[in-house]
Amino acid sequence: QVQLVESGGGLVQAGDSLRLSCAASGRTFSSYAMGWFRQAPGKERVFVAGIGWGGDQTYVDSVRGRFTISRDNAKNTVYLQMNSLKPEDTAVYYCAAGFGSSWGPYNYWGQGTQVTVSS
Repeated sequence: QVQLVESGGGLVQAGDSLRLSCAASGRTFSSYAMGWFRQAPGKERVFVAGIGWGGDQTYVDSVRGRFTISRDNAKNTVYLQMNSLKPEDTAVYYCAAGFGSSWGPYNYWGQGTQVTVSS
């Protein structure tokens, strides 16, 4: 089992950047696919980006070119660099880990970190 702790959320203005981090416990971090999801108020949780154990990356269209997912296996950490933020990016962002591909499925979840983008 793996435990995930997100950090880096906050309140920013449209056009700003944020970097989210997710620290994972356990000694097998490098074998997990890692992902980021988000849940806006009143909406379902949706996939944002994923990175496979081999480094392959997947993004949803709405963030491709603005967000970058990366991982540091030595630090058991996955990152989500978010640039050119828009008000519609406002959501709680969740880190996830799984045994599949960068698309999923994901089995373990963090508690989430709030990202608010003002216009």
